[in-house]
Amino acid sequence: MSHLLTISLSSAILVPCVLSLRQLPLSLTKASISSSRNLSMDSSDSQHFQNVVVMRHGDRLDNTEPLWVSTAARPWDPPLADPGKVRAFCTGRKLRSQLGFPIHRVLVSPFLRCVQTASEVISALCAIDDDPVNMTGDGVAIDPSKLKVSIEFGLCEMMSREAIRLELAPKDGNWGFNVSELEAMLPAGTVDTTVERVYQELPQYEEGVPGSRIRYEKVIQALADKFPSENLLLVTHGEGVGVSISAFMKDATVYEVDYCAFSHSRRPIFFGNNESFTAGNFQALTKHGQTGISYYPLSPITNPV
Repeated sequence: MSHLLTISLSSAILVPCVLSLRQLPLSLTKASISSSRNLSMDSSDSQHFQNVVVMRHGDRLDNTEPLWVSTAARPWDPPLADPGKVRAFCTGRKLRSQLGFPIHRVLVSPFLRCVQTASEVISALCAIDDDPVNMTGDGVAIDPSKLKVSIEFGLCEMMSREAIRLELAPKDGNWGFNVSELEAMLPAGTVDTTVERVYQELPQYEEGVPGSRIRYEKVIQALADKFPSENLLLVTHGEGVGVSISAFMKDATVYEVDYCAFSHSRRPIFFGNNESFTAGNFQALTKHGQTGISYYPLSPITNPV
């Protein structure tokens, strides 16, 4: 890994960035409602608040076993290490008990470590009996009606040598993501195969760091607009979590994202006639160091971007 995105045993060190390369339109927008799910959200009269949580995957195996890549069939796509599964499940339990609102839908990067992270988090969120003895989702009985999950290519890793070294990338350009196989790894009954992905295919390799940051901001906004009546959990990579802060908090510069760190952003939604809605600006509510994300200035800006 280069200095742009260094993965350690616990955190990703991100290039300090204030996302000014391209600000997507965050002013009031109107779009058609693509979900009719009647869900409880924070509300006041006709105003509702949509919450979006963006989370990094758990501990990856190639950081705990550096020699793994030398024999791996897919060295660009490491799985979680066992501590990563524990961390992901416990983070899911933390989300369940501390967020103060339900997660209705999970969208996840196709990389194996993210799918495995999402599986553990979903097991914790949907557990019928939240037994504190359980440290992973193995054998945990769940209620699959609580949420739905889908694969989203737009949440994938930065497709550049800063994140995936050139010698580890597939020589034939075939990244080999089989969506059906990935969906089979997620808890039974939770997968929504009807969702049309924002990104129909992976970005091209060598999209570059600036391009990946633009992509992350675009897909976060697009997924929120796609499901305006739902609270979302997006399981992605360190840079994507960093963008979820820097894009929605004025002058914030993110420099570290721990494994399973997560951000929380919120925006007002006003539902109108003819299945339309008006959305306000997202405001990042996560404080420095509170959930594993370090940034400066250290005090959140209260005014939305």
